Amino acid sequence: MTETNRVKLKPGDTIGILGGGQLGRMLAMAAARLGLRCQIFSPDPESPAFDVVLNATCAEYADVEALELFANDVDVITYEFENVPASAVLVLSARRPVLPDRKILETTQDRLAEKDFVTRLGIGTADYADVSTAAGLREAIARIGLPSVIKTRRFGYDGKGQAIIREGDDPDRIWDDLGTKSAILEAFIPFEREISVIAARSVDGHVECYDVTENEHRDHILKVSRAPAAIPDALAEEARHIAGTIAGALGYVGVLAVEMFVLAEAGGPKVLVNEIAPRVHNSGHWTLDGASISQFEQHIRAIAGWPLGKPVRHGPVTMTNLIGDEINDYRRWLTVPGATVHIYGKGTPRPGRKMGHVTEIGLHSKAAE
Repeated sequence: MTETNRVKLKPGDTIGILGGGQLGRMLAMAAARLGLRCQIFSPDPESPAFDVVLNATCAEYADVEALELFANDVDVITYEFENVPASAVLVLSARRPVLPDRKILETTQDRLAEKDFVTRLGIGTADYADVSTAAGLREAIARIGLPSVIKTRRFGYDGKGQAIIREGDDPDRIWDDLGTKSAILEAFIPFEREISVIAARSVDGHVECYDVTENEHRDHILKVSRAPAAIPDALAEEARHIAGTIAGALGYVGVLAVEMFVLAEAGGPKVLVNEIAPRVHNSGHWTLDGASISQFEQHIRAIAGWPLGKPVRHGPVTMTNLIGDEINDYRRWLTVPGATVHIYGKGTPRPGRKMGHVTEIGLHSKAAE
């Protein structure tokens, strides 16, 4: 970002947010506390973020006229999810600053480009190979071995667009079921635990990292996050350094999450990078109640050109996602001492749909077990 287009918002200015889900909702709420307005752009008329802003645009990302009108109404633009079409961002960035930058989206939207980027930094990842045909999948399996994981290069999340391949499986059938011509095969990692680092970077290059979070997934969906992760201090410092290095190499402005695996090695545990999420992240929801500044406020500060906060964790924190019908049990959570309930205002619960979350400080969640 050049000096001439460096963003410097003041209270009363407006942030445009692409995407109207719970992340956009929580970003808008954080901005409001700082005296900043938000306008949401989303094609979904039932977007829960619409409920917390005065102005919203409900239109498709391919609607150039709607994008232009949206850009005219805001001072800077950000997004709550990384699968915003690059063409839409191109239209918007010609009119207003878009943070994080469009080129970062292009890297992180493609799992192969992302893995290549991380590898070039000298940071460890699982072994991987580009796959574009069934024959190419068989060749990649011969090189990487089994078990391994085949993933679409784009538009996968919460376990969608991927499959584990084990001995005896039919690669041709798995390739057909995946329904893509652009995939990546990754070695299966026998990890000890999954962790993530939420990092924020300002336009002047200052980086602040939250404490390393330990994550527990169920059915490929994040269920519980705990901070701090139960790992040695030196490994936690290495994980934070990796996240800061990635943010710096991307020239990032805002909050990002770096998901990692912890492997038990003879010489001590080590970490491998799994994925980068160029946005606020589910594993950082504990920061809403468990830290002096949330990931959402940190992101707003960064894209507004304001100083980042120094996050101070209030104690051991557990975040539990309320998925599908679990939201119907919200009344029980309201009676749990020390628990804070967040309900996203979505419609009918569906299996696998994140409907809300609960944070607890100073204890590990018993209600979630």
